[in-house]
Amino acid sequence: MATLREIPRASRQLLGTVSHWKPCPAKLRRCASTETSASATSPIEPVPVPDIEQDSGLTSPIVERKDIKVTDPRRRASRRNYELPHERYRYHPPKYYRGPLHPVQPPPSSDPVARNFTPGPFNLPRLKQTFHSTVASDIMTLMYQHTPPGTPDKPERVRLREWDDSSPYMQNRPKRGPRGSDVLFPLEKDITWRNIPEIKAVHLATFVPKAKKNPDHLVIGRAVLQTITGVRPVVTTTKASVAQWGIIKGDRTGVKCSVYGNQAYEFVDKVIHLVFPKIKDWQGIRGTTGDSTGNITWGFDSQTMMYFPEIEANYSLYPSKMISGCRITLETTAKSDRHARLLCMSLGIPFYGKLVD
Repeated sequence: MATLREIPRASRQLLGTVSHWKPCPAKLRRCASTETSASATSPIEPVPVPDIEQDSGLTSPIVERKDIKVTDPRRRASRRNYELPHERYRYHPPKYYRGPLHPVQPPPSSDPVARNFTPGPFNLPRLKQTFHSTVASDIMTLMYQHTPPGTPDKPERVRLREWDDSSPYMQNRPKRGPRGSDVLFPLEKDITWRNIPEIKAVHLATFVPKAKKNPDHLVIGRAVLQTITGVRPVVTTTKASVAQWGIIKGDRTGVKCSVYGNQAYEFVDKVIHLVFPKIKDWQGIRGTTGDSTGNITWGFDSQTMMYFPEIEANYSLYPSKMISGCRITLETTAKSDRHARLLCMSLGIPFYGKLVD
């Protein structure tokens, strides 16, 4: 019965909507441009096409302060039927990170709600894209060593020397360091997808002993480093006195700066593709460089510093005789010079001579 009652109601609604329809001639409608061109050839008056606004935007009325309707937030809040949720009901990220197994996990740093939110990235260097898309997989392929199942692990190399039992006073002594040095260098582990070496930072330093007599050398040194890195350098002082150079401990005779993250990748990309190719008869970086902890160092003389594009474009701004060279240290996440050298060679930095790991 309910279905039968609904039939007249639906028919009335359909008839009501049909009455508003306007009859139109049965013909195919073309686009507006075709109708305009056709009407131009016909003797009938052409129909204007509203493609372009006739009125200018400058003729719109100027809105004044009194014309703007401002609503009092307190009055608007008093008219609400329901109160907004209290601050304690909103989500707040945890103050401390208590491990991956804790039930409450903080949001990622890319979330604006996170406490360690950092906006960005604002740029993505070309060399960094090449590293993540091509170089990283190539390094894993080059360093892959197949180990058959059941192969026993290699015994770990003993680096700390034990005391002999010739004296009872040597039984509880701590172990001694390696021979020749008391510094323990990090162990080199096999490269996996977890520890692929990357560029961490680039450190630049300039030593100008002539700044003792003429402080303008420090001004030029700071200007050169700030131009090629975009970072404001810091003036350094000497740690020891050298009579041959006429410097005393505490004199301001150097400049240094460091670049990190994407700026480091951009600087290395600029050095590889714009500076190294301009050096005449350049063989590469000496294979004995490195500090056994994954850092590679090389130097540029005063003539090579002119090959940077920022200095080459405005060469007349810098006194040529006051431009000094600098040493560059490439800091990587590698734990040995061999892995750091492999990263540099995959990015396009050649080495020559005997390779020392």
